[in-house]
Amino acid sequence: MIAIFRVTFFLSIILIFYLSLLPASKLSYFSALSFVGDKISHSIIFFYISILGMLCNLKIRNMYLLFLIFLFGLLIEIIHYFHPNRYFEFEDLLANLLGIILARIIYFLLKKS
Repeated sequence: MIAIFRVTFFLSIILIFYLSLLPASKLSYFSALSFVGDKISHSIIFFYISILGMLCNLKIRNMYLLFLIFLFGLLIEIIHYFHPNRYFEFEDLLANLLGIILARIIYFLLKKS
């Protein structure tokens, strides 16, 4: 089961990175979202990869893994700063961080029970 989580985790990271490089106009569903809807989608995506990453039982501590996931989001935003069809949004980083924090809390509560 862990192997499935790991494959899904790394494929998800690749897909998220690929989609983040596309012009926003190519992602009609996401470009139609409101400001709040966009931030909710960021939180959900980073919640998903955070939970999935922790379920992978990688040989690193979960807090370090979550920090690397946050850095992944930061890398995407830095690329957006230089991308001609995208732009850097500090609010995206905050939404990513919210998803990561919620994932950590829920994972901790589930492991505890």
